[in-house]
Amino acid sequence: MSRSRFEKFKQVLRQRQHDMTVVTDQVHKAQNISAMIRTADAVGIPEVHMVKPVRGHLVYHNTAGGSGRFVSTRVHPDIQTALDTVRGKGMRLLAAAWSDNAVSYRDMDYTQPFALVMGAEKYGLSETAMEAADAHLTIPMIGMVESYNVSVAAAIILQEAMHQRMRSGHYDLPDPTDAASRKQLFRWAQPKMAAYCDRHNLPYPDLDEDGDLIPPEDPAYRGAL
Repeated sequence: MSRSRFEKFKQVLRQRQHDMTVVTDQVHKAQNISAMIRTADAVGIPEVHMVKPVRGHLVYHNTAGGSGRFVSTRVHPDIQTALDTVRGKGMRLLAAAWSDNAVSYRDMDYTQPFALVMGAEKYGLSETAMEAADAHLTIPMIGMVESYNVSVAAAIILQEAMHQRMRSGHYDLPDPTDAASRKQLFRWAQPKMAAYCDRHNLPYPDLDEDGDLIPPEDPAYRGAL
């Protein structure tokens, strides 16, 4: 691995926004899910929460330019479970939906912890999500169509969130030193060895300054070397 790519991994990991996420409320089209995961990676979101659809199946193929490797996904059986999970992390629920109390997406403060809740392509947000949301967001439009595609709407809102967070210094973070971050860096740099270690319940070996594997002496690793 080149040192520049390893440094890029470290930069991306350093700038991840762990207090920002997306919840998809029964979105099932693979291209929309893939596009939102790609956007999540672009703005620094480390994890996306998805709810299984009542109609059809949750289909996701990793067609997001490899971004699925860098953004973890968590599937929930229902929207209430997903909302409770992100609320438990101290995040406000911002639902992309029209209501009498909805505000323009540009008027929202995204520098505070939040989860952006996006509705299904045909049916929109569920009543549960609408009622649970702390705020409803709209994107001004002047054409004949009534709404943007769900993945496009998510990208518009999340770009505004990234812009606000950049201005407030949210991305100017030191290198993480916690064990979870070190493990994540290893998985990105050495995915095959990471899979081998996970499969055989082995600790991750050390990496050199270029992100290359320092071969361990333990014979338990020989099957992957």
